[in-house]
Amino acid sequence: MDINELYSLFLKQGSVSTDSRKCTPGAVFFALKGGNFDGNKYAAAALENGCAYAVVDDPQYAADGRYVLVDDALQTLRDLAKIHRKTLKAIIIGITGTNGKTTTKELVSAVLSKKYKTRHTIGNLNNHIGVPLTLLSFSADDEIGVVEMGANHPGEIKSSVDIVCPDYGLITNVGIAHIEGFGSFEGVKKTKGELYDYLRNNSRPAFVYADSADLMRMSDGMQRILYGSTEDCRVKGQTVSASPFLKAGCVLPDGRELDINTKLIGDYNISNVLSAVCVGDCFGVPAEDIKAALEEYEPSNKRSQLVTVGDTRFILDAYNANPTSMAAAIENFARMEENAKCVILGDMGELGKDSEAEHQKVADLLKNRGFEDVYLVGGHFMHTYDNYVHFESSAQMTDYLSSGTRARERFAGKTILVKGSNSMRMDNVAQTIMQKL
Repeated sequence: MDINELYSLFLKQGSVSTDSRKCTPGAVFFALKGGNFDGNKYAAAALENGCAYAVVDDPQYAADGRYVLVDDALQTLRDLAKIHRKTLKAIIIGITGTNGKTTTKELVSAVLSKKYKTRHTIGNLNNHIGVPLTLLSFSADDEIGVVEMGANHPGEIKSSVDIVCPDYGLITNVGIAHIEGFGSFEGVKKTKGELYDYLRNNSRPAFVYADSADLMRMSDGMQRILYGSTEDCRVKGQTVSASPFLKAGCVLPDGRELDINTKLIGDYNISNVLSAVCVGDCFGVPAEDIKAALEEYEPSNKRSQLVTVGDTRFILDAYNANPTSMAAAIENFARMEENAKCVILGDMGELGKDSEAEHQKVADLLKNRGFEDVYLVGGHFMHTYDNYVHFESSAQMTDYLSSGTRARERFAGKTILVKGSNSMRMDNVAQTIMQKL
């Protein structure tokens, strides 16, 4: 079966699945491989659980006519998504960046949904598998699509862009992250800049945060729609306050002023909010609808999320962490007007040879900003200052807090910043404290 025949089959069935346990009735199952699994082994289970067909790349599993044998199931999934993209009438906005891309994607989609039938990346399905799955979820009557693209190695954005073929692009920022994979900060910029490369080569515009010198240099010579605090921006804005929630003030092209009271923690979210205002304005979303969408949005994904338990408040920002986002969170927390502050941080992953130095920089920043009530979790943080409380893992910290009244004695009545790489499971630490208060 060639790819065009498979695409006809996909159109007839209407959906795809890569998880044999979660099969929409009639879906086409793709038997993908990973480091610890082989999807071919689950193809039969997928059919039993409701899938109509299974795409496999191991002949021994192609038992009957319900199995579609291909050379490479993942490449076939990507090829299928590329064909589907060409049939879509929707305007596609591609989003990437070191930090804030998921929040920005959510905000932009919320704004555009006020006027258009909009579809966007669900959760953080932004990798080499998630991007084609996102595109294949788009339908013929969608008007705008917002696709998030992540990367931790060179060339990954180019690979995604070649499938997404965005009509517009937006890089939230570039910072120090995944250095183990990228090799250097220059490697980060080069890879994220692959989105700009595509747009430049195809004469398509980018939404650019004018306050970022890196993004301005990277986008030089291409079509730009600027947002930020400078006079040449289409949408000009700045932080009004951020204690704890961000209030943004901005000016639209027609001179109208817009005050937006978000439910986002952190003044570092100002660029994300302004980008959504700018995109919405460019696509003709009324100002009052832009304001409503951004004020209605409430994070629930461990990103810039405020959780209150009695008189204790948690700033839960534990989905991910890198040196850039960690510094931004600490600086914002230092500026917040709270009497009793506590910081609980977990290790930052994928920093390679720079890991020890970057974790020490975080500890130095905590010390310089006067934080004393500090808990550091993970092997990398273990090598920093001894005057902070250290735990080797989040499991060790939760075990320590689970007994007696330790959690209540140490944390009740405080405002607590909880942050770390997702693999550190700092949300478990927060949950344990909440249960023990």
